[in-house]
Amino acid sequence: MFDVTLLTRPSQPDVQYNTKHPVYPVLQAIGKEITQKVKPKAVVVFSAHWQAKPDEIHLNNVEKTDLIYEYAVAPSPYFPSNKQHQLTPPLSFYGFPDEFYKATYPARGNPALASEIQVLLSNAGIASRGLKRGLDHGVFSGFNVAFDPATNPLDCPLVQVSLFNNEDPDAHYRLGQAVASLRERGVVIIGTGMTVHNLRDLRATWGKPGALPYAVSFDNALKEAVEADPAVRQEKMAAITKRGDARQAHPWMDHLMPVYVAAGAAGEDKGVQTWTKHEGSFAWAQYRFGDVPA
Repeated sequence: MFDVTLLTRPSQPDVQYNTKHPVYPVLQAIGKEITQKVKPKAVVVFSAHWQAKPDEIHLNNVEKTDLIYEYAVAPSPYFPSNKQHQLTPPLSFYGFPDEFYKATYPARGNPALASEIQVLLSNAGIASRGLKRGLDHGVFSGFNVAFDPATNPLDCPLVQVSLFNNEDPDAHYRLGQAVASLRERGVVIIGTGMTVHNLRDLRATWGKPGALPYAVSFDNALKEAVEADPAVRQEKMAAITKRGDARQAHPWMDHLMPVYVAAGAAGEDKGVQTWTKHEGSFAWAQYRFGDVPA
C-alpha cells in the first residue's frame, strides 16, 4: 500500500507561481507518481492550515467548495507591495500580487467518503463534524503544482480533513491510525505542512544564502524519527517535539502535525525522506510511506 506526505510551502503561496524554486519539479514528480503509478480512487488531505478544535476534527462533506485565500495577516517580505486586500477575518491578508487572489483549483469532494471517514473516527473515539469549507492554500497551492489541472489532473475525489487545534503529536498519530484502513481501498492520504517553519525568523533570513542551524538540526532529527522502525516510530516522533530546537523550528507546531497523521496512517509501512532543502528558517522535506507500484 502507499500513502504520502506532501510537504509544501503553505505559508507563502508563491509555490504554485515560483517555477524556479527547487521544490517545484519535486512536487511535479510526486504528483505524476501518484496519478500515473498509484492511480488513487480518492485522496484525503490533512493541511496545516485547518485546525478545528482541541478535541474535535472537522471535514469537508460537500461535493463543491470554493477556495480560501488565507495567506497572511501581515506584509510579506516575499511581496512588499503596498496594495491591500481587506477581507473579513480570518480572511484578512494583503501584500501579495493580484493573481494570488484569483487562484483556482477544480477539486471535487465526495460526501459518501466524508461520511465513511466520520464513522472511522467515531470508531476510534474521535469526535468529528462535517461541514462545508473551502480548500485552503495548504492544499491548492501545492496541488496546482503536483496535480496541474492542465497537464496532470487529479481525476478522483478530494476530501480535506482538519487537524486538531493542539500540538499533541500522539493525538495526530492516532488520527492517522483511525483512517488507515482507507488505504486498503485505494485512497491516498496526504499531509501538507513543513518540516521546519518559523515565520518569525523569515524576515531576518530573507535573501540570505544558507539556513539557520535549527532548520538543519531539527529536519535531520525528524528524518531519523520518521525513518525509524515502525514499532518505535510513534515514540521517536513524539520525542522530537521536546528537543531544545523544536520551538525554534516550530514556534507553533501546526505545520509539523500533518507528518504525524501520515505516519499514523502508514501502519507497519516504513517512512522514507525522498527530498529535502534547508532554506533560511524553513525546511522542505518530502516523505513517502509505503511502496509505489512498478
